Amino acid sequence: MACAASSVKGSLNVGGAKAFSNNLFRDYLKSSVSYPVSEISSPIRAQHVAYGSNLIVRGSKSRDFSSRLVSTNGSSKVSEERVTVLVIGGGGREHALCYALERSPSCDAVFCAPGNSGIAQSGDATCIPDLDISNSDAVISFCRNWGVGLVVVGPEAPLVAGLANELVKAGIPTFGPSSEAAALEGSKDFMKKLCDKYHIPTAKYQSFTDPSDAKKYVEEQGAPIVVKADGLAAGKGVVVAMTLEKAFEAIDSMLVDGSFGSAGSRVIIEEYLEGEEVSFFALVDGETALPLESAQDHKRVGDGDVGPNTGGMGAYSPAPIVTEKLKCKVMESIIVPTVKGMAAEGCKFVGVLYAGIMIEKKSGLPKLIEYNVRFGDPECQVLMMRLQSDLAQVLLAACRGELGSVSLTWSPELATVVVMASEGYPGVYKKGTVIRNIDEAEQVSPAVKIFHAGTALDRDGNFVAAGGRVLGVTAKGKDIEEARAKAYDALDVVDWPEGFFRHDIGWRAQKYGRMVAH
Repeated sequence: MACAASSVKGSLNVGGAKAFSNNLFRDYLKSSVSYPVSEISSPIRAQHVAYGSNLIVRGSKSRDFSSRLVSTNGSSKVSEERVTVLVIGGGGREHALCYALERSPSCDAVFCAPGNSGIAQSGDATCIPDLDISNSDAVISFCRNWGVGLVVVGPEAPLVAGLANELVKAGIPTFGPSSEAAALEGSKDFMKKLCDKYHIPTAKYQSFTDPSDAKKYVEEQGAPIVVKADGLAAGKGVVVAMTLEKAFEAIDSMLVDGSFGSAGSRVIIEEYLEGEEVSFFALVDGETALPLESAQDHKRVGDGDVGPNTGGMGAYSPAPIVTEKLKCKVMESIIVPTVKGMAAEGCKFVGVLYAGIMIEKKSGLPKLIEYNVRFGDPECQVLMMRLQSDLAQVLLAACRGELGSVSLTWSPELATVVVMASEGYPGVYKKGTVIRNIDEAEQVSPAVKIFHAGTALDRDGNFVAAGGRVLGVTAKGKDIEEARAKAYDALDVVDWPEGFFRHDIGWRAQKYGRMVAH
């Protein structure tokens, strides 16, 4: 039996929650306000679109591409049965969301702020680089002027900064949690305490602000062991220390040297879990959780899973290790208790819960590694390639507390994405290197789509690298072999000498033998 949406209505126990909530949120908010939203903006030199009264908006494929949307002081000439969507962010995840929204039958137009040059060139959204997404008043004004009926917040930083709070207060449907609920990602200490209180399986841990105390605990526990910065550290705040010396170095880097600023002013020392890691996503409307299809990514930078961790070098969906039985177990033991616990603490979660799950080798049971409060990147790319439902209506249902009546339709095909990154990533890398033949690479197969994560245009109109992870070359196929072949065929066409990619994306799925997506 498939694991359907799960509701926590009528089952909340709020006894004793108030003191926990107040203390935890006060401590969390102190450490969260130092992460400026402006840090997530992509460097875009072209496609600067003024959003005055005569903005040309790209409509979806089923409508006129050049339809003109005229500002009328808070209303717009949009059919009442359709919705105009604003996506906040400018990376590969946001490109994938724009791509899925643009294909949604009910979506009249898609804006993306700031977006990037690749998103703008693709026709998947109208990018608004000069909209200051760190200024909630500016975002609200834009939404009112252009009749935006749904805002989808992609990255974690604006969520932690409270953008969703302000938009909801202004009456604008927003998919993404409040700053209080975003503490699930903004503070690992908060997440761990929630797990303790609501009996959610996770790795054994202790939190520290004093480096001597942290080192003493590490000596008691032994290596391997995991050291994590408490706050947001752009995906770089986790060190898997295989020796005591490496653990001590990580503690000193965070607590003594301040390598992550206030994000590293508290560290979590966590037991090392051995097993296979998977990404588990669920849409949440505050009371009901609706699981998405499974996905699995590749964190290490090099072939064979060697080298430092990255934001993700590739992914595929579905993940064969996530059976229906395991999916139901994750929902029952991790996702639903989290939704219930957040509601009991007075901060209902609305948005997507992205759980990093370790399937323990010794027990075969899932344990929560960490939560993110937004879609994963690059997992979002493969999920949006497979989603066949009207994404705009699904996300609106989440905003309205109506996920209980929603079911999702997925392509039976498997999807895989291979990330092309700038040479040197995740360390120091060079920006501004020219990338050619992107359009030609997309023509390799109708099943190929290239998502832009970090591109800009130079003065000559060439795409150039503007980040570490730059392109997500994505393809669908009847099985992992076919999807991989199409993605790597497209990669061979891209002309970018200064870029690199892993050659073994999907090896875990191949390990399970030839599989066909259900």
